[in-house]
Amino acid sequence: MKFQPFHLIPTWDRSKKQEYVGQNQKGLCRSLSAMFALGAFLGLAIATTTSNSENATASYPIAANLSNLTLRASKYKGGWDLQLKLAGQDKFPYKTEFTEFSGGNFIVQAINANAIDIGSASEIPPIFAVQSQAAVKIIASIKGPTVGQVVLVPKNSQAKKFADLKGKKIGYVKATTAHYFLIKMLAQEGLTLKDVNAVALTIPDGLSAFRRGDLDAWATYGYAIQQAQKDGAKVLKSAKNILSGNFTIVAAPSAIADPNKKAAIADFLCRIQKSQDWQASYIEAWSKNYAKAIGVDETLVLKEAKEGLKQRRSQVLPVSQQAIASQQDVADTFYRAGVIPTKVNVKPLWDGSFTNAINQCK
Repeated sequence: MKFQPFHLIPTWDRSKKQEYVGQNQKGLCRSLSAMFALGAFLGLAIATTTSNSENATASYPIAANLSNLTLRASKYKGGWDLQLKLAGQDKFPYKTEFTEFSGGNFIVQAINANAIDIGSASEIPPIFAVQSQAAVKIIASIKGPTVGQVVLVPKNSQAKKFADLKGKKIGYVKATTAHYFLIKMLAQEGLTLKDVNAVALTIPDGLSAFRRGDLDAWATYGYAIQQAQKDGAKVLKSAKNILSGNFTIVAAPSAIADPNKKAAIADFLCRIQKSQDWQASYIEAWSKNYAKAIGVDETLVLKEAKEGLKQRRSQVLPVSQQAIASQQDVADTFYRAGVIPTKVNVKPLWDGSFTNAINQCK
């Protein structure tokens, strides 16, 4: 299966941003090519603005007065905004605007289009950004657990091991960790994407198809797992020991170049780290609120959260050679699998200018 690298729109004015948000909410398109229109492919985007500059204190020491600045950040459902609020880290010395997305590939698109300043994604979406010369930089990584990355089968499935899926219809999310670990799982059985009927679907479309019985298996991640398990879905194979646990924090080069926005980003990174520390210490409280936000059973969320915490605590880390090498290995895997047409050098993606800010976070 060949993947045609996406070509992201390099310019973005205010009217187009509003159009993007509206189209992203509707989620009308099904094809990957439609995704390149920046929002026609389903990627839920709901923007909300909060002003927290009054009586706010900086989590990272900054000299500039940022009260008139707006930092535009991405989030997933029940993501950064909820985590920061629960941890008491949402009293920013600047305004914040969170926009919700359903995947890191959409976040990379939005950064390239200058619709947001900072977001998070797995190691994979930035690799595809290199193919299309997108304007995006990786400024840090989050080393986290990998338990929420699995291949699911329906409750009545006869598949007992991954090899049983040969010739079967498997849904996955293109240009994400699900794409990567599906390739790796197939390789472990001496198979490739050509040996199965692999169908690229967004998370919402994949969940709908899985529930309808249109898929024999589904490679997915995040809250969709708990939602499918509500219907009796079973985990056939986990990617826990396949994925590195490196998730990237990406930012717009224009935001990095702006001294005030750069100061705000440095402060934001520190708040993210503090909120992750809070989450690890108050896992029951976080699970209760997260379960409510995504609409699934708290018991399922708490079980996975405890498993993830047992594996490792999430931590914001500065750019490192180890993280770069890990992403390069992923890129090389995609090249060998024929998913991307040319070899990719990921090193130019990485920007280490926030290293001191991350290390000085107290």
